[in-house]
Amino acid sequence: MSPPEPAAPARSTPSAPSDAASSTAPAAPTTPSPGSPAAPSVPARDLGEHPGVQRVLAALAVHGVEPQVVVLPDAARTAAAAAAALGVSTAEIANSLVFRAHDEDGTVSPLLVLTSGAHRVDVVKVAELVDGIDHLERADADFVRAATGFAIGGVAPVGHPAPIQTVVDVSLSRHLYVWAAAGHSHTVYQTTYEELLRVSGGHAIEVA
Repeated sequence: MSPPEPAAPARSTPSAPSDAASSTAPAAPTTPSPGSPAAPSVPARDLGEHPGVQRVLAALAVHGVEPQVVVLPDAARTAAAAAAALGVSTAEIANSLVFRAHDEDGTVSPLLVLTSGAHRVDVVKVAELVDGIDHLERADADFVRAATGFAIGGVAPVGHPAPIQTVVDVSLSRHLYVWAAAGHSHTVYQTTYEELLRVSGGHAIEVA
C-alpha cells in the first residue's frame, strides 16, 4: 500500500490564456518554506533564470498554468530520488521518458511517455497501442536532448523545440496530484493527470 498522499497546496483555478497574459513573466522557481504541505524544505538555489525552467514556465503559461516550481537539494534523475526528496511515493512521480519510435515505413521519431514512476514501460504494449509505430527502443542522451531540449533528469512534459507525440500513463489518474520535471534535474512542479493530458496534448493509455 502506498503512503497517504500529502496535502496539496491551495491552487487557484487557471484562467484562460489571453493577450495580456503573454506580457506577464512566469513565476520564478522557489524553495517552499518549512512545513509547506506536499513540499519539502530544502536549501534555495537560484534557478529562476535557467533557460530550461523558463521554457517550461512559458509553455505552461500558454495553457493558463502557473505552478510553483520546487527546487530539490540534489539532482533527481530517477523517480525514486524525486519521490524521496518530496516525501511522496514513486507512483506520484510523472516520469518523462523519451523513446525512439520506429514507424512502419522505417522513419524514426521521438515518443514521449509520461509514466508513473512505479512502472516500467512495456515497449511492446505501447507500440501496439500507438498507431503507426512498429517498435520502440529507449533513446540515448543525445537523442533526448535533440528532441526535447532537456537533459535526462530534467525532461518536462512541455517546452520542447517542436511538438512531440505524447502518451500519458492512465495509472497517474489514481492520484490527486503528481509531480513532473520542470526543465532542470533539480526542479519539479506539482500537476494533475488531467492537466498533463491537456498541456501535453497526449493520449491516455496503459503503459505497463
